Amino acid sequence: MLIGITYDLRSAYLAMGFSEEDTAEFDRDDTIDAIEQALTNLGHQADRIGNIRQLVGRLAAGNSWDLVFNICEGLYGTAREGQVPAILEAYGIPCTFSDAALMALSLHKAWTKDVLADSVPIAGHRVIYSAEEAEACSLPSPWFVKPLCEGTGKGVTPNSLVRMQADLVPACASLLKKFKQPVLLETYLPGREFTVSILGTGDQAYVLGTTEIVLLATAEPEVYSYINKEDCENRVENRLVSATDDPVVRQAEEVAMTVWRELKCRDAGRVDLRCDSAGEPHFMEVNPLAGMHPLHSDLPMCATDVGMPYQSLIEKIVHSASARIEKSSCRPIPKVA
Repeated sequence: MLIGITYDLRSAYLAMGFSEEDTAEFDRDDTIDAIEQALTNLGHQADRIGNIRQLVGRLAAGNSWDLVFNICEGLYGTAREGQVPAILEAYGIPCTFSDAALMALSLHKAWTKDVLADSVPIAGHRVIYSAEEAEACSLPSPWFVKPLCEGTGKGVTPNSLVRMQADLVPACASLLKKFKQPVLLETYLPGREFTVSILGTGDQAYVLGTTEIVLLATAEPEVYSYINKEDCENRVENRLVSATDDPVVRQAEEVAMTVWRELKCRDAGRVDLRCDSAGEPHFMEVNPLAGMHPLHSDLPMCATDVGMPYQSLIEKIVHSASARIEKSSCRPIPKVA
């Protein structure tokens, strides 16, 4: 197959003057190298497309592909992860991972929780648009605050865990000012934290493996923060855990699979959960566009831990997405006279 690759290259945005934190979700050069090499080794023809603007240019020039391996995070807007899938859908070109609607929903963490509220355990939460709303919040303390529509721990620091009412307004006000978006305020969950990696679509989906996030002595305490994620090799242990001998892990995986199937997620991704004081896993967020760096991203690291080489992971993702190729209806769009 001719498989295009869409991505936001971190080095390119840094060269344009964006900061390290601005570009935290974007991909390293060696991630794209690894994906291209894996696709080539699997017998496909790989074509580097680039970001959304480069994709638009290629489509305008008449280019097309059998499949697009899409890992574009997007730069602007709360629906930014859905922008590339939406454009490809308009052209009838299938792509890996979830569709535009799910990508847009999942980035809005509160809406995702609201959709799933009747299906899985979820901590109490509010969306804060102003300091006044934070002051009036009636959720029991302690609280956890973070930007509503970010990933990779952006905006998450030790100050995200708020124990005193006097500290809540300043914490929310700081995030509102810095990230120019609403704040998600949640009842803090003090227990174990898991990320469940999932492969497949619909009835074919299954848990690849589950890792527990264990903060080391070198980590910022109590929170899986931006700093801890960026320097995870030195601050975090991603401990592979088994549902076979740990009932809490089994429960976490059951919740994750419910989330995956309820939201109609596709191909591969992750579901993050954290336990309350009684040890019950609660849904935190779903990542249907998981990082793909072979050595740094959670999904590939989990695959390695369970004995699945990176190339096999890429093969599984492409195989799952390939089921949509025959359903594609890509036809030339008639020119307006």
